[in-house]
Amino acid sequence: MLKGMKIIICGYCGKMGQAVKKAAKNDPECEVVAGVDINSFENAEIPVYKNINEVKETADVVIDFSNPSALNGLIDYCKSTKTPAVICTTGLSSEQIEKIKEASEVLPIFYSRNMSLGVNLLAELSKITAKILGVDFDIEIIEKHHNQKIDAPSGTALMLAEEISSEIPSDVDYVFDRTKTRKPRSKNEIGIHSVRGGSIVGDHEVVFAGNKEIVSLAHHAESREIFANGAIKAAKFLMSGEIGFYTMKDMIKRTLSFNLSAR
Repeated sequence: MLKGMKIIICGYCGKMGQAVKKAAKNDPECEVVAGVDINSFENAEIPVYKNINEVKETADVVIDFSNPSALNGLIDYCKSTKTPAVICTTGLSSEQIEKIKEASEVLPIFYSRNMSLGVNLLAELSKITAKILGVDFDIEIIEKHHNQKIDAPSGTALMLAEEISSEIPSDVDYVFDRTKTRKPRSKNEIGIHSVRGGSIVGDHEVVFAGNKEIVSLAHHAESREIFANGAIKAAKFLMSGEIGFYTMKDMIKRTLSFNLSAR
């Protein structure tokens, strides 16, 4: 059993940062010792720094729900202090993801664009469905988020597209905008559509449209709490101390293995 896992939250002042703080506060095995955010936070219960290199407290893990621009500083800090990291920030470039993987050669790092178990199940189901239905069905992904989300499409939508693409034999084109196209839809397209409005936490739907039939898979998030709890579980997952690059698939696999062995 963990005793007082000390956490630094990057993106502390944001909605997800506050959700992680709340989740940690409700967990007797966790303690948030510092926050990092370029925005100020009044009446914070812990020290909040504008730059992670200013942090004086030591921690067992960093949980990151900040901004892609903060990634380099975060990675450098974690490498210099040998602190594991759970990176949940979306909108990272392929080069930044490679940087995370390079850091995982010397650190335990957990990376996921969505910390929900349900969403990752949706990804697996979408992958299976694509393998069965193949090119006979057109595939469209629709994602909906609140009006303050700055990246589009969502990292989760891209994750879904990548999982589906891995089961399609031909090269796949992601199509984000058809307004300038005047031609029928090609069979190798995956359409990805973004909706931004109100306070939508996160909705994702994968539509497989065939000849006179439609298969639709969807996930609806009602609270940020599910993502915060997932990040806490990922942080605990890293406490084994084993260096490497981990994702939700690894955590699900270990959980399933543990549950089966306990029977």
